Amino acid sequence: MSDLAQWLWRRRMVLAILVDVAAWLVAYVVFIGLRLADIDMDVPWLEVFGVALGAAVLHVALGLGVFLYQGRTATGTFGQLTLLAGVTFTAGGLISCLNMVMMWVPRSVPVAATCATLVLIATARGAWRYLRDHLAVGRPGKGTAERVLVVGAGEAARELLGSMLRDPELRWAPVGLLDDDPAKRHRRIRNVRVVGTTRDIAQAMTETGATAVIIAVPSAGPTVVARINKDAVAAGADVLVVPSFSELLSGHVGIRDLRDINLHDVLGRKVLDTDVDKIAHYLTGKRVLVTGAGGSIGAELCRQIHRYGPAQLMMLDRDESALHAVQLSIHGRALLDSDDVVLCDIRDADALNQIFTHRRPEVVFHAAALKHLPMLEQYPAEAVKTNVVGTLNVLQAAEAVGAEKFVNISTDKAANPVSILGHSKRVAERLTAARAETCEGTYLSVRFGNVLGSRGSVLTAFAKQIADGGPVTVTHPEVTRFFMTIEEACQLVIQAAAIGVGGEALVLDMGDPVKIVEMAKSLIERSGQPIEIEITGLRDGEKLHEELFADHEPRNIRPRHPLVSHVPVQPLWSVDLAELIVASTPHDVVREFEELWSADLAAADSADRGGR
Repeated sequence: MSDLAQWLWRRRMVLAILVDVAAWLVAYVVFIGLRLADIDMDVPWLEVFGVALGAAVLHVALGLGVFLYQGRTATGTFGQLTLLAGVTFTAGGLISCLNMVMMWVPRSVPVAATCATLVLIATARGAWRYLRDHLAVGRPGKGTAERVLVVGAGEAARELLGSMLRDPELRWAPVGLLDDDPAKRHRRIRNVRVVGTTRDIAQAMTETGATAVIIAVPSAGPTVVARINKDAVAAGADVLVVPSFSELLSGHVGIRDLRDINLHDVLGRKVLDTDVDKIAHYLTGKRVLVTGAGGSIGAELCRQIHRYGPAQLMMLDRDESALHAVQLSIHGRALLDSDDVVLCDIRDADALNQIFTHRRPEVVFHAAALKHLPMLEQYPAEAVKTNVVGTLNVLQAAEAVGAEKFVNISTDKAANPVSILGHSKRVAERLTAARAETCEGTYLSVRFGNVLGSRGSVLTAFAKQIADGGPVTVTHPEVTRFFMTIEEACQLVIQAAAIGVGGEALVLDMGDPVKIVEMAKSLIERSGQPIEIEITGLRDGEKLHEELFADHEPRNIRPRHPLVSHVPVQPLWSVDLAELIVASTPHDVVREFEELWSADLAAADSADRGGR
């Protein structure tokens, strides 16, 4: 802003009051002159100015009372116009009634002057907004600002344009809008006009000289985002996107919210909302412990739990660097000297029991696990030690202190398992179900597919391969996987403890599975590089198509939420852990697991016959 504009802005409250007082005086002077112009009589100027000042003083007093001048509404908005009308008509109405009795001035003058005053002060505020948005910060297109096209001509675009125009550095110069709604083809927002539809990106860029495209439609589906991204990249534009409504914590959209388009936007389904805020109150005022708190899921889970005000949040992990990172992300400081970080390995039953006995958590989220399938196929005993023995240790420690809720985080690989990872997580589900029958608290599991952005996810691997120039490796051209975001996964985990019944596994509706090769193509297309895709073949223990439900499990039991299925899990009362750990080969471990799995199927079949 210029020095004059800044000086005026600092005194905007006083200026607004002076403008309103002047408007009342001008309105009365004009209408008393019109009223008495054809009548041969003297104008009672003393009474006119007295009534006008009375109306102005009353108007200012009412305005201060309802915070009209203190920034209750933004300048020039409909909300401010409504407030102005209420204050003006109240002040004018009271003065008109009083004048009916006293007859200081002709009765028509206060009525007409009131209406004129509203017009004058509304016009003044509209002019102020115009000057602030278009003159004080300079018009777009000047200087070194990057010329951009904004997709969308709705409220998100309006707020985004306002943020761009008010930016003192003028980094973005909006030169046109694109919208597919025919009713908006002549619309202008903050003096930026609609120049075409989303099908006209290349032409609009040529006409306006834009070098970037910003998608300002928070509700846009993945198909639309993917198409716009493809057309914009083909035209040589950088593409940014306004986050979805669920990602925005405030009701306003600004240039700080802009981010690069990512694979979440083009995966083929919308992020699911499990309404976790409505039921997460069970965390408030409770002692909550999260194992594996330094992992991708555990860290996000801790961040979300922190929002609900637990009495104490205990973040347990064996990786001190990971604990440092999660503490820093939550508190903005990470000295690792507070009792909210707990350094412990869940394989160490004695240390774990000491921590639980001393800290006595009331809610436990068990996210600690080994999860990399090829590595566990090579070292199966390690999977048993962490995913089975470690889970049993946490279950026993939670039972000993009477934990009210226990949520075990599982995986879709536990449904019809064929890998060491899948078998170990299936056993963890069954051990959790067994504890549910003996403990007073609610012990259950949650099961979901691949998590985008987690450490070791396919998205991370593809991004690294593309950055290195390729090739991008895919195991099979037809392989598919279910995907969800970290936020969705953690919402399901938090919600599970509120709506789940002990002994169940809760499964989130994850939409249709995604072809991995299509995901790779999308990332390569975004990179703009000619990178090849190399098919490497399925690895040991890897399925062509993952499943969320085992063959014998029901799929549509959804009593509490339309997106969450409840799956009963057969409990496992005993397991020969020594045999599993000392098995000499992965094949031996699988054989031991399959014996447990056969017992699971037999129990399910027996229960099914009993039901009939």
